[in-house]
Amino acid sequence: MSLAQYADDGLFAPRKIAEVLRTTSEDIARTAGLGRDAVQRKDRMRSDKTQRRLREMIEVLNKVEQRFGSALMAYAWYRSEPLAGFSGQTAMQLVRGGRADDVLDYIDAVDAGVHA
Repeated sequence: MSLAQYADDGLFAPRKIAEVLRTTSEDIARTAGLGRDAVQRKDRMRSDKTQRRLREMIEVLNKVEQRFGSALMAYAWYRSEPLAGFSGQTAMQLVRGGRADDVLDYIDAVDAGVHA
């Protein structure tokens, strides 16, 4: 999946992400650990925190999309599948908690054949 399809004027656009994942901007905000105003107010949408959280979510989804065959299946995994070694937390919960790098490392380890 191309990053450009999620962007608008060089920034991640929650509305475009929601279109691809067939959901709402508010759901994208909640999934990324952001408030509703983060996707409704232009100044908040441009903030470093909002853009970082959206980028982290997209990085994880892009990394697993090939494994699941579609962005929708990757999004379902991201939201609902507990990850081994993380006390039953999902990728979404870890990203919301600021642990996106741990999720990306986990995916790399699984892809390399290391059982996490």
